[in-house]
Amino acid sequence: MATFVLVPGGWHGAWCFEAVVPLLERAGHAVHALTLTGLRPDDDSATVATANLDTHADDVLRVLDRTRTADATLVGHSYGGMVIAAAADRAEGRVARLVHLDAYVPRDGESCWSSTNERYREAFAAGAATTGYAVRPPDGGDPRRRPHPLASFLQTIRLTGAVAQVPRREFVYCSGWEDRTPFTALRTRLRADPGWQVHDLPTAHNAMREAPEAVAALLAR
Repeated sequence: MATFVLVPGGWHGAWCFEAVVPLLERAGHAVHALTLTGLRPDDDSATVATANLDTHADDVLRVLDRTRTADATLVGHSYGGMVIAAAADRAEGRVARLVHLDAYVPRDGESCWSSTNERYREAFAAGAATTGYAVRPPDGGDPRRRPHPLASFLQTIRLTGAVAQVPRREFVYCSGWEDRTPFTALRTRLRADPGWQVHDLPTAHNAMREAPEAVAALLAR
C-alpha cells in the first residue's frame, strides 16, 4: 500500500481533499493531507508574511520525517505542484511518485508567478494590495479559503536535478475549464517528455472536489 501526502493549492487547506482521503484510506493506503504554513486558522500575521515556497517544502519534508516514509507519493494541486517539486528535490530519494493534479511543474528558476497566466498574475497582485504580503482569495468559492502568503507565489524554485530521478512522474490535466486554465502549454510540453505520464480528467480545476472518485481511482492505480 502507498503513503500519500496531499498538498493543496493556493488559498486552500487539507479540507479540499476531504472527499478523496476516505476513499484512499478504505483502499488501505496511508494518507496525510496538509494545510500549509500561513494558511492554518491560528497562523498570525508574522507567520503568513514570512511563509514562502521553502517553508512549504519543509512542511512536506517534516511529514516524511515524522512518518519515516521512504517511498512517498506526493500529490500537489495547482500551486501545490511547486511545493511537491521542491520537496522531492530535497527528499534524498524518499519520494517514489509525483502526481501534479492540474498543477504547476516547475523547472529550475521558475516560480508560480512566472509559470502562470496573466489572469492569475493580476489576481495575485490585486489580492495582495491590502496587506502587501497576503493574497486574499478570489471572490466566490469555499468560505474556508484563507489569504495565501504572497512570497510563496513569487519565490523562484531551486532544483538540483534530483526531482527528475523520482521513478514515477505524472501530470493530470483538467480539461473542463480550458478557457481559463494556465496549464495547456504545460500539458503539451509533458506529453512530449518520455519521463512523464499525462492523464486527462473532464473536470474543472478542483477535480478532487468535483470528481473525488475519479481522482482517488487515478491515484490508487
